[in-house]
Amino acid sequence: MCVTIHRALALACVLAVAACSPAADDPAETERESPPPAAAAASAAAANVDWPRYGGNLASQRYSPLALIDRSNVARLEVAWRFNTGNYGPRPEQRNETTPLMINGVLYTTVGVTRNVVAIDPATGETLWIWRPNDGEERYAAAPRKTSGRGLSYWTDGQGNERLLVVTPGFFLVALDPGTGRQVPGFGENGVIDLMQGVRGEVNEDSSIGNSSPALVVGDVVVVGPAHEVAMRPPSKANLKGDVRGYDVRTGRRLWTFHTIPAPGEPGSETWLNGSAEFTGNAGVWAPMAADAELGLVYLPIEAPLSDLWGGERPGNNLYGNSLVCLDAKTGEIVWHYQLIHHDIWDWDNPTSPILMDLVVDGRPIKAVAQITKQAFVYTFDRVTGEPVWPIEERPVPPSDVPGEWTSPTQPFPTKPPAFDRQGFTVDDLIDFTPELRAEAVEGVKIFRMGTELYTPPSLGNAPDGTRGTLMFPSAIGGANWEGGSFDPETNVLYVGSYSNPWVMALQPSPEGSSIRYIAGGGEQLPWLQGLPVVKPPYGRVTAIDMNRGEHLWQIANGPTPKEIAEHPALAGREIAPTGRMTRAVTLVTKTVLFTAEGWGGSPILRAHDKATGEVLAEIGLPGAVGGLPMTYAIDGRQFVVMSVAGERGAELVALALPR
Repeated sequence: MCVTIHRALALACVLAVAACSPAADDPAETERESPPPAAAAASAAAANVDWPRYGGNLASQRYSPLALIDRSNVARLEVAWRFNTGNYGPRPEQRNETTPLMINGVLYTTVGVTRNVVAIDPATGETLWIWRPNDGEERYAAAPRKTSGRGLSYWTDGQGNERLLVVTPGFFLVALDPGTGRQVPGFGENGVIDLMQGVRGEVNEDSSIGNSSPALVVGDVVVVGPAHEVAMRPPSKANLKGDVRGYDVRTGRRLWTFHTIPAPGEPGSETWLNGSAEFTGNAGVWAPMAADAELGLVYLPIEAPLSDLWGGERPGNNLYGNSLVCLDAKTGEIVWHYQLIHHDIWDWDNPTSPILMDLVVDGRPIKAVAQITKQAFVYTFDRVTGEPVWPIEERPVPPSDVPGEWTSPTQPFPTKPPAFDRQGFTVDDLIDFTPELRAEAVEGVKIFRMGTELYTPPSLGNAPDGTRGTLMFPSAIGGANWEGGSFDPETNVLYVGSYSNPWVMALQPSPEGSSIRYIAGGGEQLPWLQGLPVVKPPYGRVTAIDMNRGEHLWQIANGPTPKEIAEHPALAGREIAPTGRMTRAVTLVTKTVLFTAEGWGGSPILRAHDKATGEVLAEIGLPGAVGGLPMTYAIDGRQFVVMSVAGERGAELVALALPR
């Protein structure tokens, strides 16, 4: 691990005002993180405004009270600076999913496939310093997530002590001095903690564990969640377990471990039948986390156990897989949990950070936490007690006919808010631009089963009835995914981008000698019709949800109709409503506007919307499609909007601002 200083860091400390949060941080950070929204907005022109956490604040709201850019001037945004992030490390990185942090007049981000950390002048894009990790050749080669990751974490005690924290691809937790980029000697061993120490399960050539999202700092505790290799086609039924651990942010001493797959005799172990908890792995927390520092609680969006589409070797509901779990941040003790999917065999693991929000439901104030899911639900709970804000009903779902599979007879369905994207698959979902295209689509999907109900299980890719897999909405990548949503705490409106993408769920026998019976595959590919999607639009959406009422406020396509559809010969002379794209829109909300972009694979455009109606106020051209989540800050009275985009020479950060 080493640091290169490009020039002395000589930026003066400035007043830091962060996005409003429903819960204050520890007393030393309260002034930094929790000003009232009106006060923060009023002071925005006179003070620098930070973005000190991945989600903007501990509540993960992705909201800023900044109003220097508003509906009257947003169309004038232009590129202020560009910073190439794709050429750090042994190979170029085309997509950088990082959201930078802005703290005390410095921008911090991770770059390159080895996850370097860079400090940047937020006004000019000039490099201040760079730190390079040294995971070791063997450790890095075994890492499952060789990317720049999604970002960093920050801690201060308000007394001049501070840390910048990064989890490397090789699974080391490193504490850096934000002023110099040097490792902090008093933390672990020369600033480094080896997170492989203490993992549960057998470490071998088939096992995998690493990290993709930032650790979460709550008070003086840094909480680390692991990520594993995608488990559609795992080599074995076993893997390392995705335990979540808390460390002392000052010393690096491990304080606690939460077993996401219970050990024998622990609560929840009874939901793992036939001793399956002993060998099953994964159930990590690859998505970001959220916390309420005032309550001292941290909220974990736990993923599915191994494997993604087959669970015959792990019968039972499999706690705490696919659960929202609330822990005491200081002790790691469980406060409450709610399992959102029993025995997941759809790869609909929790993909994004929970969002904390203070709601008023039927006149009653509620400290709430909401979990956005791949299956297009928003599950909402009292974040103190874990009680659902609106009833969640256990409803019967179809069983599996794959030999040896175990399925839960019911799944939990929230009654509010309504689903924000399509669920299940019927003939009505097929393309209907013309009768001819509809007939061709009906013929093209006859080879598949239709998952007419949500939670219809995967089927064999070469089933006895002659079908070649099961069609389903949403796919394994959503619905919603790690891009999550943005929440406006002044209006209590949640904005979610989603992806209307069907998929074929199919299983085939594992290779000879494998300890797992089935892996994904063996079915037919979803057909395209003359270059057109087999399903009707919209293909991507942005939905505004009134979280006080649990109702949709508006819903729009995530963009206009692409040229290849609008000008398709089969559609000549027909008016096509905006279809959006098969991409997952990213969002950022401020006091004045909602920003969206179509996401990876979409148009190189940032859009500003009227928050109340979704009307597009402006479209700002970008050098490439957006790959990470946008953030915003102010420096010297000037507001910037920064995001990662695809670049001609690899990924790059792009900063937009009003002309001087």
